[in-house]
Formats: sequence, C-alpha cells, structure tokens
Amino acid sequence: MALMDANRERLVEVRSGNLCLRLAETPAEVEAAQALRYRVFYETMAARPTPAMAAARRDFDAFDDYCDHLLVFDERCGDSARAVVGTYRVMRREAAARAGGFYSADEYDIRNLLSFPGEILELGRSCIAPEYRTGSTMQLLWRGIAEYVLAYDIGLMFGCASLPGVDPDALALPLSYLYQHHLAPPALRPWALPHRYVAMNRIAPEDVAPGRALRMLPPLIKGYLRLGGFVGEGAVVDYDFGTVDVCVVVKTEWVTDRYYRHYTRDDAARN
Repeated sequence: MALMDANRERLVEVRSGNLCLRLAETPAEVEAAQALRYRVFYETMAARPTPAMAAARRDFDAFDDYCDHLLVFDERCGDSARAVVGTYRVMRREAAARAGGFYSADEYDIRNLLSFPGEILELGRSCIAPEYRTGSTMQLLWRGIAEYVLAYDIGLMFGCASLPGVDPDALALPLSYLYQHHLAPPALRPWALPHRYVAMNRIAPEDVAPGRALRMLPPLIKGYLRLGGFVGEGAVVDYDFGTVDVCVVVKTEWVTDRYYRHYTRDDAARN
C-alpha cells in the first residue's frame, strides 16, 4: 500500500467546504475506509461478510495492501474513523503485478485491457456514507480521480460496477440498454469469464426505452457513461455482494475537455 508521508506535498488534495479529499496516509485511515465500506455494503446493502469481516466490522481483502485509497474527510469530525465519509480504491499496473493481478480478473477476461500501451487504473470499492450522498461529494471523488489520472498519466480506467439485486431478469432493461448503446469496442472489450457469464442483451432493441433504462442505473454507472465509458461483454452475478456486475471501461482521452477544465487542480483553486 502506497502510504504517503503527510509532511510531503500531497499528490492529490481537493477541498470543498468542510470536505477534503486526499490519499490515505496511515494504516488507521485505510481501516477507517474499510469500516465505512462495511457500514455501507454489509449494513445498508445486501453484501454478506466473512466471519473475519463481521468480527472486525471492516470490509477488507488481499488487494487493499496494494491499492491507493482516495478518502473524503469531513473535517468537522476531527481525526476519528467517522471522519472518513467517502472512499474509492484505485490500483495501477505495477501494484497489480505485485498483488498477482487485478481484482476484476476474478469476474472478467481483461487481456484486452492489459495489452493497452500505457498506464491503466482499476477503480473499485466506491462508497459514500448515506448522509453525505450529495452531488457535491461525488463530484469531489471525481475531482480526486482526475488529479490522480493526471499525476500518473493514466490512459485507461476500468472496474466492476454494480446494479442492485441478483436477478438479471429484473435488470433486463438497464442491462440491455448498456449492451445496445454502450458496448466497448472489440480492442478494449473485457469479457465475463465463461463460468460466470450472464447475457446482457435480454430485450429487443425496439422495446428498450433509454430514458427509463437510465433511471434504473445507479449514479456511479451513469457517471462513467457521462465520461464516455463503455461496458464489457456479459454481466456477472456477485452473490456475496448481492449485485449484478458489469465491467466499465473509460479511455481517459475520451473524457471531454470540459471535464478536465472543471476538475483539475487549477480550476478548483479558482472556485
């Protein structure tokens, strides 16, 4: 885990009112992020913790030690664990090599992404405390990702994103919409592993109402689409988390100029 010395200039730091976003700098801050993930995924959603997670009341896995952790702090809460109100876990190619691979490889064949000639970044474990789920908090996380992308010259971002529930038929409309309107080009397309593959194209195109489908998509997936994101071939049911997952791919050169103007450090300083 690439923890920073707090006395050095921070690679990522964005502020908005009482909220501050930066990378985790201590093991205790990572544990605070894991505690937030536990509260969101296991106490307010349908995820099922392992006995070790339930005992610690933290969501953790073997990848945490190799990732960078973007954290949103509410500075009014001091330095308590409850000060961490948002988090995003990110992992670059070099860290994945040390970890033995990317998390997404458990669900998807990502060879097309691994062959991309540049730095790649896996995004995951995104969550925000319920009382902080406003547009401004999510924008703060996106601004942090933008700074991270610029700092490491990331060319491609990807990760598994979730729709609630484990019944693909109940999600036929949004899954079909994603397949028909946002399927990744072949050269960048991840494929769900054969033993986990669930067909996404479940409704005829003439029966797919895009507006209604978009309303059924979680805000995070809609955020990826607004950045020019695509999805891979096939969905995956994750019974441990109680979700149906899709693999999202965003080539950062496709992110609009307006996004970079709005979310880079210089622009944030002017606001």
